[in-house]
Amino acid sequence: MNVLGVVLARAGSKGLPNKHLLTLQGRPVISYTLEHARAAGRLTRVVVSSDCPLVRRFGIANGFDAVERPADLATDTASVQDVMLHAVDQMKVQHKFDAEAVVVLYGNVPIRPAACIDRAIEMLESTGCDSVRSFIPVGKWHPGWMSRLKGDVVEAVVPGSIHRRQDLEPLFLHDGGVVAVTRASLERGRANRSDPHAFFGVDRRGFAVEPGDTVEIDSRRDLYIADGIMREAADRAEQDREDARLRRAS
Repeated sequence: MNVLGVVLARAGSKGLPNKHLLTLQGRPVISYTLEHARAAGRLTRVVVSSDCPLVRRFGIANGFDAVERPADLATDTASVQDVMLHAVDQMKVQHKFDAEAVVVLYGNVPIRPAACIDRAIEMLESTGCDSVRSFIPVGKWHPGWMSRLKGDVVEAVVPGSIHRRQDLEPLFLHDGGVVAVTRASLERGRANRSDPHAFFGVDRRGFAVEPGDTVEIDSRRDLYIADGIMREAADRAEQDREDARLRRAS
């Protein structure tokens, strides 16, 4: 199956402008997503979609294709569906590459679960579904514990008296780690532009990952969180190496 990975990286962001080129542990944020794409065994080809010339040049320098995203698709109101369709169309015109499936990779996600890209593609292919996404449990942010504040009056969103987390219905939120869709489902989205999520199709599948496995950079604080997680992982790896050395020495 020919699978096109589309790395989304527009320059504009109200919360954190040019976030894809900000430095995280000495590297641009987007470099980590490109690394994840390169490590994926099921991606046939990868293209960087951006309105920023620097981002596109960085993608090309790292061995990937790049398409210039038009201004009307680089706004905060543009849909992922339309951006994907543009990338697929440009790859067919410019490189004669006809994708059978498309994987969305957000360029501002420097931390995502290992092998989640291949896992999504394999689930897409083996089940014959329309789309696959990665999800995290909502945890304590469950709507069953949420309230509305009308002035200073508290009103429960879901009336009830559930007080134990274990008694809440398990609910999940897409974490931004990976989205995989069939070409057929994406084309149905082309025919239904009024619904920006039409490309997910009818048969929508997903798999759960652990909280913290994915970090999306949307604020300066997210950069610090990602840096901390990376440092912790490096320290753990160093400790594992030291433990292995001591075992060999004994």
